[in-house]
Amino acid sequence: MMAQLIVLAMMACSAALLAGFFGALHPAFDSFSHFRMHLSVLTALLALLLLAGPYRLQAVAALVFAIACFVTTTGALPRLSAQQAVAKPADRITYSLLQMNLRFNNPTPKKVLSLIGRTNPDVITLDEVSGMWAKELGYIAGAYPYRILCDYPNGIFGVALLSRRPFAAGTAPGCEPRGAMATATIDFGGIPVDVAAIHLSWPWPQEQYWQIGELAQSLAALGETAIMAGDCNAVPWSVAARRVARLSGMTLMPSIGPTWIHRTLPDFLRRYAGLPIDQVFSKGGVTILSSARMEDTGSDHLPVLVEFTLRSDGNAPDDDHKSALAANTSSTGTRG
Repeated sequence: MMAQLIVLAMMACSAALLAGFFGALHPAFDSFSHFRMHLSVLTALLALLLLAGPYRLQAVAALVFAIACFVTTTGALPRLSAQQAVAKPADRITYSLLQMNLRFNNPTPKKVLSLIGRTNPDVITLDEVSGMWAKELGYIAGAYPYRILCDYPNGIFGVALLSRRPFAAGTAPGCEPRGAMATATIDFGGIPVDVAAIHLSWPWPQEQYWQIGELAQSLAALGETAIMAGDCNAVPWSVAARRVARLSGMTLMPSIGPTWIHRTLPDFLRRYAGLPIDQVFSKGGVTILSSARMEDTGSDHLPVLVEFTLRSDGNAPDDDHKSALAANTSSTGTRG
């Protein structure tokens, strides 16, 4: 009886895994894809329990299938050690972007401000900017005078974009009507770059699929050279994440590992068993050199810090994936 229950559980996990590969047919299937890593591990464990019994053939088939599914997510696994970033080009300035989901009711806002002060990024993209955060961010207005805060209808899940560098002359920052996306053209030493902060809703049955459609025009309007970061509530292999990349004409940066888990669980589990749903996109003259997950700041998301350079000609390099990430580091607080 126990073996039969394990078989049923293994078949259910396998079916959920398979459904995740058909996200293009309906967003309900794409919702399963977000848990592909976890379902693959669970399916494999259940299969191992059956290898010595009468269901060994079914177990072997499920085990092979689980391994094959897991392989499709390996780019999002946390690395066991820091990877040396490529050398920074001597003829280009290196810039940095800090992406954070602040958590609308974060009990430790000073940790956020401390991280900003220590990393000193050129530009910051923020999610879940509530009324509380409008006040807290005022404390760093002197360091980041160029900013735009976009309100979400519920006053909780707004986005914001802060910059130490000025907005390009003749341009003005803007908010998507429902406050899910903030954009600004920033002057990086004479090179105008469109920078965007984005925050997507949860997957189906929540409104993520329809929200991406509503953002299609704003995504397509981003300039030839642009960088965008945010809490996408979508893993990098999902149809949702690839759809955002396609609509914006951008390349999705290879994941640096899990960045979110339920806030009641410890930080250690977030890094190794969470979901990689904080994404960075780039195109044109942007070359991302390195990325890192930073320390916990009181949110249920880990901050992400990326370093990048710019080419004045705005042309994309021959290898788009190299432009998305020249080197990837995922150790806590490691910078390239």
